[in-house]
Amino acid sequence: MKHETIKTLNKNKMILEMKVPSPGESIKEVEIATWLVKDGDYVEKDQAIAEVDSDKATLELPAEMSGVITLKAEEGDTVAVGAVVCLIDTDAAKPAGSGSAAPAAEAPKAEAPKAEVKAEAPKAEPVQAPAATSYAAGTPSPAARKILDEKNIAPASVTGTGKGGRITKDDAVNATAVASMGTPTGGNRGTERTKLSMLRRKVAERLVSAKNETAMLTTFNEVNMTPINNIRNEYKDAFKAKHGGLGLGFMSFFTKAVTRALQLYPDVNSMIDGDYKVGYDFCDISIAVSGPKGLMVPVVRNAENLTFRGIEAEIKRLALRARDGQITVDDMTGGTFTITNGGVFGSMLSTPIINPPQSGILGMHNIIERPIAVNGKVEIHPMMYVALSYDHRIIDGRESVGFLVAVKEALENPLELLMNGDAKRALEL
Repeated sequence: MKHETIKTLNKNKMILEMKVPSPGESIKEVEIATWLVKDGDYVEKDQAIAEVDSDKATLELPAEMSGVITLKAEEGDTVAVGAVVCLIDTDAAKPAGSGSAAPAAEAPKAEAPKAEVKAEAPKAEPVQAPAATSYAAGTPSPAARKILDEKNIAPASVTGTGKGGRITKDDAVNATAVASMGTPTGGNRGTERTKLSMLRRKVAERLVSAKNETAMLTTFNEVNMTPINNIRNEYKDAFKAKHGGLGLGFMSFFTKAVTRALQLYPDVNSMIDGDYKVGYDFCDISIAVSGPKGLMVPVVRNAENLTFRGIEAEIKRLALRARDGQITVDDMTGGTFTITNGGVFGSMLSTPIINPPQSGILGMHNIIERPIAVNGKVEIHPMMYVALSYDHRIIDGRESVGFLVAVKEALENPLELLMNGDAKRALEL
């Protein structure tokens, strides 16, 4: 990202104004998610000083110059693109190392606890003495006893704040207020109110929009994962050794199966734009991944042209960028169809929500060994439920069911339908 800066002369000091960079053409404002430095800190050039949330991604804001920073926005503030968020005094000298100052600073700290212990020792005796000797401790006043008896509250469960520890009427009233809520006394009842990030708010808005503005339906099927497991068990070690530690996972098989099905049923690879249907002759597959800031959906471009190795390498690259908070708007822009894998979290079955403006999303789930009928006999196989949510305004039942059946067929016969009968060649071994 390029940052627009303005240098101004202020009292013979060169001050650099750092402005909010534009994360994308359609983004007009961002939110200061976290300041990574404090007001008055000395920062180095290119040091990350803040994390900035847009409605599409979280980006780091690097210092453009070295110097002492002055913050001009608070965490949680929404600021316009181009607004000044901090100043950097580029003439400020870098502070000396703290190595020599540390012993001097630590010396008084070492003595402080001793002084505090001496000061607190005489306090401990008079505070505890009245509680141990006063007959009033824990004894309710007449008015307090009446209140406690009416609410069937034991005086021993109430802490008295009156003279000598006596339970006052206010103590009894407060105790009954807590008890009347129907919860056990003494337990934690803390609450925390945290503002949602701009990205999370945008995700929420898009999900509600998808539910409200599409005729979304979901169709289900099940896949026997034995053929894929057999291929992975036979070739995963060789695949990893040949391709620099790259794993042979399930996502490459599913991505290949989806791109094949999208070519067989192009309506699923299309979108509605007003009164028009927009179709695509390419398959940009959005892959839902979980990052530190929530759900991210980066896009694998032209997945129909990628090999198993190419798909696995690209998914790994995008997943690492999402995990490290380096995902960009460009990484998540576009996409003609989405795959989401709730199975990694243990989900057995779900109805995934369409990722607008796309018209379809495939949901993967966990793999469980179940008895199924094979050629008239009951056998135990690793099975996965798959779900296709689709926009019924543009995709009919024939296309949706046919698409999911095509995915199932490819996954249950990957050697023939996805590898042209040669697994080693397909895996580039």
